[in-house]
Amino acid sequence: MDESFGFYADVLGLKRIQKSSSSAYLLAGDTWIALTEDQNARNEHLLEYTHIAFTVTQQDFEAMRKRIIKAGVKEWQDNWTEGASFYFVDPNGHKLEIHVSDLEARIESGKREWGDNVRWFV
Repeated sequence: MDESFGFYADVLGLKRIQKSSSSAYLLAGDTWIALTEDQNARNEHLLEYTHIAFTVTQQDFEAMRKRIIKAGVKEWQDNWTEGASFYFVDPNGHKLEIHVSDLEARIESGKREWGDNVRWFV
């Protein structure tokens, strides 16, 4: 995590939000980047958590979820984070998520749940 966090912050110039031993949040302009350690990443025989998430409004969430399901996608995990989320794969197997949340809500939740295991920069 230290190496990736340093690369995104120091080399790419992203704004630091938080860092722990297994995750980090950064901002690229208005785009929120979440780095998460995943022991299964890049192992073709195991599931991995790496994905791209898109924020939707509460009022649009259910209609969007139904439209995605109607397109025949597969759900790849149940939601376990704060806010409504739907995790699915695109036609080529890329992992995606729609969620009703934002960086501020995730920061609030993280500060409550993760305690002293995280170093916050905001």
